[in-house]
Amino acid sequence: MRQIRPLLSLFACLLLAACASTGIRSPLATWVASPNHNARGPVIIVLHHTDQHSVQQSLDTLRSANSGGKVSSHYLVGADGHLYQLVGDDRRAWHAGPGRWGAITDLNSASIGIEIDNDGDTPFAPAQIDALIRLLDDLCTRLRIPRTQVIGHADLAPARKQDPSRFFPWQQLAQAGFGVWPRDSDGPAPPGFDPWLALQAFGYPLDDRDAAVGAFHRRFRGRDDLPAALDADDARILHSLLQQSP
Repeated sequence: MRQIRPLLSLFACLLLAACASTGIRSPLATWVASPNHNARGPVIIVLHHTDQHSVQQSLDTLRSANSGGKVSSHYLVGADGHLYQLVGDDRRAWHAGPGRWGAITDLNSASIGIEIDNDGDTPFAPAQIDALIRLLDDLCTRLRIPRTQVIGHADLAPARKQDPSRFFPWQQLAQAGFGVWPRDSDGPAPPGFDPWLALQAFGYPLDDRDAAVGAFHRRFRGRDDLPAALDADDARILHSLLQQSP
């Protein structure tokens, strides 16, 4: 009997592995397996700030329902740099909601969501940013996500969201190799450069132009405003960003 039990356990493991590898099947169709497939994987990383006052409060929110319904993220970064994982990298967390970035319209299915413990009104702790950079390095390496494909929640949903706030150090992140930041060496935008087309080409949805410019200014100029105009400095920034886009 003691010899049979390990064999039964091994058989059960093999059966579960086989079921997992074939995926979910429809009862209406005949299964004719093809080897030409792989696991669906994320292609972009979305950063958030929690807009709450403690890691424990955020952990509770991300594991339960709140007034707006159930929410989650793949990771939470504490102010002390501690990393929490709440959802597997291969699973769809509910963190992005409606929005668009470039041609991607279902961000939850295409992204890894990272919440950062911050109330939105204060600078981010150095230990926290150091931990975030280590996490981004791990994710981009393991999941083969392009290192330029790191955006904020407000970028994909500028009319709804403001995170990760004007205090987030995007330039420091870019210097560490994640996301993009304008380069002085690219110089001013050339004659005839259309900043609105550039804003859209970079990824911002233009359904609400004021909100899109507000999100762009929050990220690349460190200020909260909602003007409909884009000035020469905005054009310079966008011209440089497009030179670095994949």
